[in-house]
Amino acid sequence: MAQTGILCLLRKSATSSIFLLCAWYLVSGQIRYSIPEELEHGAFVGKIGKDLGLSIEELSSRKFRILSSAIKEYLDVNRMNGILFVNARIDREQLCGQSDNCILRMEAVAENPVEQYRVEVEILDVNDNSPSFPNNEISLEITETATPGARFSLERAQDPDGVNNSIRTYQLTPNEHFSLDVQNRGKWKVPELVVNNILDRETQSRHRLLLTALDGGSPERSGTAHVTITILDTNDNAPVFDKSLYTVSVKENVPLDTLLIKLNATDLDQGKNAEIIYSFSGYNEPRVTEIFAINPKTGEVYLKERLDFEEGSAYEIDVEAKDGNAQPLSTHCSVRVEITDVNDNVPDLTLNSVSTAINEDAPSGTLIALISVTDKDSNQNGYIDCSISPNLPFDLKSSFSNSYRLVTNAALDRESAPQHKITVSCKDRGIPPLSTNRTIVVNISDINDNAPRFTQPSYTAYVTENNEPGSYIGSVTALDPDVDRNSQLSYSVLETRIQSVPVSSYLFINSNNGSIYSIQPFDYEKLKSFQFHVRAQDAGEPTLSSDVAVQVIILDQNDNPPTIISSKTKSNNSLHVPRSADPGYLVTKIAASDADSGKNAQLSYHLKQTTVPGLFTISHSSGDVRSVRRFKDSDATTQELIVQVKDNGYPSLSATTTLTLTVIEEDTSYQPEFRKPHLDVRETQQFSIYIIISLGATSFILLVVIIVLVVAICPMGGSASSDSVCSFAACCCTKELECQHSNVNLQVTPDFQILPSVLEVRGNGSLTDTHRYKIRSAPESAEMFFTPFSPQMARIAGKETRYVLQDNRWGRKSCSDQVSNVKKT
Repeated sequence: MAQTGILCLLRKSATSSIFLLCAWYLVSGQIRYSIPEELEHGAFVGKIGKDLGLSIEELSSRKFRILSSAIKEYLDVNRMNGILFVNARIDREQLCGQSDNCILRMEAVAENPVEQYRVEVEILDVNDNSPSFPNNEISLEITETATPGARFSLERAQDPDGVNNSIRTYQLTPNEHFSLDVQNRGKWKVPELVVNNILDRETQSRHRLLLTALDGGSPERSGTAHVTITILDTNDNAPVFDKSLYTVSVKENVPLDTLLIKLNATDLDQGKNAEIIYSFSGYNEPRVTEIFAINPKTGEVYLKERLDFEEGSAYEIDVEAKDGNAQPLSTHCSVRVEITDVNDNVPDLTLNSVSTAINEDAPSGTLIALISVTDKDSNQNGYIDCSISPNLPFDLKSSFSNSYRLVTNAALDRESAPQHKITVSCKDRGIPPLSTNRTIVVNISDINDNAPRFTQPSYTAYVTENNEPGSYIGSVTALDPDVDRNSQLSYSVLETRIQSVPVSSYLFINSNNGSIYSIQPFDYEKLKSFQFHVRAQDAGEPTLSSDVAVQVIILDQNDNPPTIISSKTKSNNSLHVPRSADPGYLVTKIAASDADSGKNAQLSYHLKQTTVPGLFTISHSSGDVRSVRRFKDSDATTQELIVQVKDNGYPSLSATTTLTLTVIEEDTSYQPEFRKPHLDVRETQQFSIYIIISLGATSFILLVVIIVLVVAICPMGGSASSDSVCSFAACCCTKELECQHSNVNLQVTPDFQILPSVLEVRGNGSLTDTHRYKIRSAPESAEMFFTPFSPQMARIAGKETRYVLQDNRWGRKSCSDQVSNVKKT
């Protein structure tokens, strides 16, 4: 049998109470301590090292420690002295609630060798909590009819301490009407209020008592709550109105929710027995509850629906007032509402025989609608005046009292106003006057009174030649302000002839939308433009139409290759070139033309093949074939040149010709042939050279300046150079200078005083470039020069003068050796 020992200690707690701390230990390895709750940190629990027979050295060397399954480490051991102490504050109520026993179980462990000890610490309850009620104020209602001995349960108090320190009894403030009886219900004590005497609400309607709860601790603790007892009244009085009949007068146009009257009834009772509830009784007509409403709490009667004097001039309302008892008492009164008439009715318009659509050619006086108007008001409020919107082709005529006719009074035009909105306004003569408006919509029906109108006075269409048959050319558009069939247009081409061919052979038009399409391809070289007319016709009755001119312009394509017109050759395309010819010798000139126009007719010349490369060259712009160097004895006597002429179109077209050149020795009998080339006006275009004429004012000022200079330069007895210049101005500057070639026409305007220093050369075919020249005087020379373009003749003032090629320039002597030079700019 295990030996048991006991250790008891006396300890004074924080509340000055003396607790007996006892520790039991068993030799078998179990030890138990008892401590009160609420000890502070470090409070002594027991000498666990000594109780377990462990020395101070063993506590450290064997790593003695306390193990607990609790979440919080409430206890710990000091290995320096072997004392078990409080590590955290212990609240028994939180740890164990109101259980009879509260045990904190732990294990003590030592190593080398391992030994386990069970340690139990009993937590003793301390009366640290006072009783408390859930509510500090307890309310209780008891009717004054309650008999003596009636019991009423009161709320019990709560104490979280243990059973011995929990609620022991209750006490009540002494009084003559109530007493307290404490009942045991299990482990709880419940207070009950007992009625001792008859209650009288009229004598005392409320009682206020103090309920006290006492616990069993030492010292004793207590808690209190105030008990308020309300004596309930019995319903022994009915509500009473001030008067049995109330009268109120209102206008019929008062707004909704207007307060008509506030009723007041009183009740001598109290509480619910004195709460008055107002309502309409079942004696009222149904219409009364539709128009009026009453607030059940305040007795306010207000308007729920608008009043109408014409419907009823007065209403009788029966009102009931009852109290709030389960078996209520009630009383009745009558409210008479008298309605005062006002001008609250607007005139009422009625439309009869309304014509919503009329033709725009309807004559003046056509009936649109019959209008009648009424007003529920009487006397002056019933008189009505009507009118319509101004500035409309309509008129409102009175037939008889409150009846009108709406008619037209002018011509109508649907295109300017397809619809008319006529506002009829009627106003009574009341104070204030009331009015009403009605809108009549009159649609104007269309007649075919407008011919189609094209969007443009004329149309121009552009089409490229060689177009595909059926290709789109352009379109015309016409508009007709009429509607429906009167605006349905059809397009047609008026028959005409183009180059003796009907226009219908060239194109056709879509009759529905005016789109124009080609029937056959166009050839710019044969037809550059033509004009035809398109007619637009509507489908009205009768039909109306209009015509428009369409100009079709054919755009050129590069579909014609160049045509070589001529080259200066001998028979069999053979040319003779002297072997002694200097470099730059003009062998021949290739002339070509192109039936196209613009860039498609701009030609360039190229040497595609030669017998001796590098011996000859050709001007890309003029077609001049020239020698590059002197001929050698080793050069072949016969030279073949293949010349290609290309246009500037896209894609480019070309033509070629083969030239045969024969190199001949010097022969005095051979004379180069200079002839004026034939100008074929059917295949080439003439060049025209014009001197640009300045503005009149500028010309006049320039002429004055020239005259002043001439007078200053040519005084009487002047030098020879001045005479030369003046003679030239008199002899040459008033003449016409002209140089003609098959593709060139050079002309100098005689009036040099207007623009004395500009000369312009234009050409076509092989000479499509335009050149401008500046004329200058050279006193040291007796020659007039300009850049050559062909070995031709020139004539001045009807006198022919042969130009001589000198240093690659053409020149002539005339006008008594006076000098003028032409220089290309």
